[in-house]
Amino acid sequence: MARNKDGDTTSPTQKKQGRLSQILDVYRMSKTADPTIGWWMLLAFLVTFGVLLVVGIILGHAILFGIFGVLFGVLAATIMMSRRAERAAYSQIEGQAGAAGAALTSIRRGWYTDREPVAADVARPGDIASAAMVYRALGRPGVVLVGEGPTSRVQKLLASEKKRVERVAPGVPVTTLRVGNGEGEIPLTKLAGKVQRLKPQITKDEMALVNKRLKALGGIRPPLPAGVDPMRARMDRKALRGK
Repeated sequence: MARNKDGDTTSPTQKKQGRLSQILDVYRMSKTADPTIGWWMLLAFLVTFGVLLVVGIILGHAILFGIFGVLFGVLAATIMMSRRAERAAYSQIEGQAGAAGAALTSIRRGWYTDREPVAADVARPGDIASAAMVYRALGRPGVVLVGEGPTSRVQKLLASEKKRVERVAPGVPVTTLRVGNGEGEIPLTKLAGKVQRLKPQITKDEMALVNKRLKALGGIRPPLPAGVDPMRARMDRKALRGK
């Protein structure tokens, strides 16, 4: 079998089969958490196909637009699967300690993120459910601090961490967010999108400099009970990618 310039001997047919296998794997995993995903995909396909077919009939090109309808219908169904799979992935970790960190690390391009919290507080030793934690992300919009846990203690942690960041990176915008379903909170499923939609405020060079300064701060050892891993929440990355 011929090798490409990277030394890869995988044929186009094998690559296509591999992608189809990934899609099927994502579908199977997502269907466990979202049994209706198949119906949503079918609906997306039928609506897209139906609209294009009607347009084709009106324009007198029913067969041509029918073919387009099938192709774009499959695309619409795949997009629907990706979105439902992402929602299913978030539903599996929502409410777990470390869920906010897992959601932030799903943001890749143009951001520095860390699964570990930069600040944490536990009201009752041994009760991880009572933990308040703050996670940090850095991008062109500046520094984003995300808190999860009991509101009152999270707010204090966010205020303290914001002052800490401002001391080493004066003038850099610091945005604070709280994850949750209450008033003034961001649902976990919308956290990554909310962060990525923030308006750029600093350059890439400034971002790299701020990242070095934040690393120089050193991590804060979370006061969590021994043997408790606040990062056990794991995001299904295949589900997020939808491929």
